[in-house]
Amino acid sequence: MNEIVTYAWWVFAFRWFHILSGVMWIGLLWYFNFVQTPTMPKIPNELKPGVGKFILPEALFWFRWAAMSTIVTGLILAGMSGYLPNAIWLAVGDHSANVTAIGFGMWLGTIMWFNVWFVIWPNQKKNLGLVQVSDDEKKKAARTAGLFSRVNTMLSIPMLYCMASGSHGVF
Repeated sequence: MNEIVTYAWWVFAFRWFHILSGVMWIGLLWYFNFVQTPTMPKIPNELKPGVGKFILPEALFWFRWAAMSTIVTGLILAGMSGYLPNAIWLAVGDHSANVTAIGFGMWLGTIMWFNVWFVIWPNQKKNLGLVQVSDDEKKKAARTAGLFSRVNTMLSIPMLYCMASGSHGVF
């Protein structure tokens, strides 16, 4: 009995860490797209370096590690809960709408995680001057990072729906 209680506690802990990580990740994603990006043109030029040198690098640190924490804790949680393989295969043949929904959410979250680590962050390093590139490459990198960030913002809506509805038996 004690092993069952301990296991249930760990499942609860990973679910909680997954939710906290996801809130930080999506919260920062929405901050970038709904607050920082539209506000930057309104900031006086002499103040913009403060955002680019202090706020943005710190926010991007927490953004990418929140994405990593969200995917790691989510995979652990799905494994501990016994639905990881079925969710990966979208519960094909399993006839479980809830696992299918969570599976779609997992796939959307994985695409978003990939975009953060392999598209947005490498391009933001160029944009922030952490990687030296020409002005044209810097402009292209900023545009690419921005576009993929907007894609992630759009993907976050069905991802959140799938995760919430699947885990709460809405289907």
